[in-house]
Amino acid sequence: MNRLFQAIEALLALLLAAMVVMVFGNVVLRYAFNSGIVVSEELSRVFFVWVTFIGAVVAMRDGSHLGMDTLVRALSRRGRIVCCVLSQSLILICCAMLLRGTWLQHEVNASTLAPVTEIPMIWVYGVVYLSATGIGLHALVKLWRAVTGRILDSELLETSEGEELPQVHIAERADR
Repeated sequence: MNRLFQAIEALLALLLAAMVVMVFGNVVLRYAFNSGIVVSEELSRVFFVWVTFIGAVVAMRDGSHLGMDTLVRALSRRGRIVCCVLSQSLILICCAMLLRGTWLQHEVNASTLAPVTEIPMIWVYGVVYLSATGIGLHALVKLWRAVTGRILDSELLETSEGEELPQVHIAERADR
């Protein structure tokens, strides 16, 4: 599983690098030659959507989404588990809503073409299938672990003081 997420992170880095090259190249072309590559504008927007949605799955796995733990820290282990079950259940509901909405719009997006590249718009909006499924699977596993009592105390509080994850999370993830 770690190799899969390393590949996903490499894909994210590649998409981000492509965005930088396309946008910077267009800026240079506009200022230096009063022209630009129209396709690069549209592709950079598509790449940005993909980076955002795929990055959300990676952030979910790493536990680096924004969270507020003021109330949860004051609770007992049982209270933290209840909060975890509630939050993971809400996440699953949101993922189901995203999947259903994308499915209902699938035919429209598959038949609508992007203005410049003329690729079907499902290539833009279809990333929600990957994102909602990835986040939903993670939430389902965490929910199962919480309900069965196999969840670690450190997983019940996934917020950190700084930008980096606490070392406890990194060591625990390496053991999995």
